[in-house]
Order: sequence, then C-alpha cells, then structure tokens
Amino acid sequence: MYNTLVCVFAGLFLFSAAMLIWYWMDSKAQNEEFDDLAALVQQARPTAPQPGQSGSPDTPDQPQDPWITINDPETGDPVRVLPELAQLYTMNNDLAGWIRIPGTNIDYPMMQTPDRTDYYLRRNFNKKKATAGCIYAKEECDLALSDNVTIYGHYMRNGSMFAGLGGFKKQAFWEQNKYIQLDTLTSRRTYEIFAVFVTSASRGKGFTYHTFINATDQTHYDEFIAGCRKIALYDTGITPQYGEKLITLSTCDKDLANGRLVVVARLVSENGHAVS
Repeated sequence: MYNTLVCVFAGLFLFSAAMLIWYWMDSKAQNEEFDDLAALVQQARPTAPQPGQSGSPDTPDQPQDPWITINDPETGDPVRVLPELAQLYTMNNDLAGWIRIPGTNIDYPMMQTPDRTDYYLRRNFNKKKATAGCIYAKEECDLALSDNVTIYGHYMRNGSMFAGLGGFKKQAFWEQNKYIQLDTLTSRRTYEIFAVFVTSASRGKGFTYHTFINATDQTHYDEFIAGCRKIALYDTGITPQYGEKLITLSTCDKDLANGRLVVVARLVSENGHAVS
C-alpha cells in the first residue's frame, strides 16, 4: 500500500512539473511571437505626417485619410487598413486593430470573429491552440459604430496579455497612465480611462457591463455610465456624455470568486483630432 501511494504521488508530481514546463514554454513562445508582431507594426508606423495628411506643409488644409488600400488575402477584395497593420492583415484577416497602453506591457494585436464566439480565447495569432489566446473584441460589437466595444484578454501569471490592467486598481497608477491607444483597421484612436472596477461574472451576482453595446436612448447610456462609476475603485472625476464612444477592457480577477477586472474608457481623439 505504501509503495502504491508513493508511486501515485510521484506520478502526480511529475505530471504537475510537466504541465508547468509546458505552460512556461507555451507562454514564452507566444510572447516571442507577439514581440515579433509588435516590431513589424512599430517599423511600419508613420512617425510624422505623410504628404497630404493633416500637419503636412504641402497641403495643410486637405488632410488625407490615414489608411491605404490592399487586397484581402482570402477574397481578393479591396480592404482599407492603416499602413502599419497591412502586413499583419495579410497574415490573418481576423485582425481588427492594435491596442497599446503606455505604462504597461499591453501592446498587442486585437482580433475579432463576428461569426465565431470566443474563437481567440485559446488561440494565438496564427489560429493555433495557445494558453494565452489573443486580445479580442466581442463578436457583436462594431468597432466603428457601437457605443461600447468590450475587449477581452487573459490575466496571465507571467504578466502578459491583460495582466497589465492590474495596475489600474491603484488611483496613483491611473493618474500616470490615463490613456489607451486603440487603432482600428482604419483609424488611430486615443481613449481616456474613466472607471476601473471589479465585479463578479457569476450569473445574477455582478454588473453585466458586457451586455451594453448600443444605447437605446440617453437614459440607457447614462445608466451604464452610472453603473460603472457606482462600483468604481476610485473617483476619476470623469463622466462621459451621451454620444461619446466607449471601450470596456475585461480580464479575470483573482481577488473575487469568478471575478472580472474591468477598465472603461471614452474616446477623446481620432487620427490626431479631438473628438467633441
């Protein structure tokens, strides 16, 4: 009996060790892949106004659209994309944009699959099974038109993906890092964080932030804003007004059973111009 128990516990130990090694290797490989993608985007990202764009001395009053036109890799149809995202789009046309949060490690492609729920929950950029998955937008959301776009990402123990949102639990961190850069395929956007909260994802127990996509009227919009501010970890002093576009970043939170850490922000500028 003793020998049997020793064998059982030894087997469990070896299995756990093997799983930890696999997890570490899988995470390391995916981090390297994302680093390579970020380098491609950074190299192609314009560093100054291009000819014809706003701020260019040759045609200052005739700003040019920031995108270029390429062919979709699957259909061959023309598609508008930012130049820095063109190469990635040809690699995977599920690409919906790129998200960066200065002051954190968050600097990732954002995916979206309108016809496949949670497709990138456990898949990498190349659509292969991966523990960390990808950052992805809720399927029903329209990045250009929806009043609110919910964006999901894992809280990885190695600090990758949306683990960087953990810093926003502290007001002092938010005060130094208020802005989110979220580029869609066709526009460069800046959002200002106005609420950070933790809630339960268990049915009937938490604030159902993820169900708010489009406001039926101003009352509906204001109720969502009030709901976010009511359970916020601190008061930012910012109250979005009806009509302002929002994004809601969602990740897991270990301090609450089936918890979610949520960061909500309003659009303040697009393609270098303030949004009124």
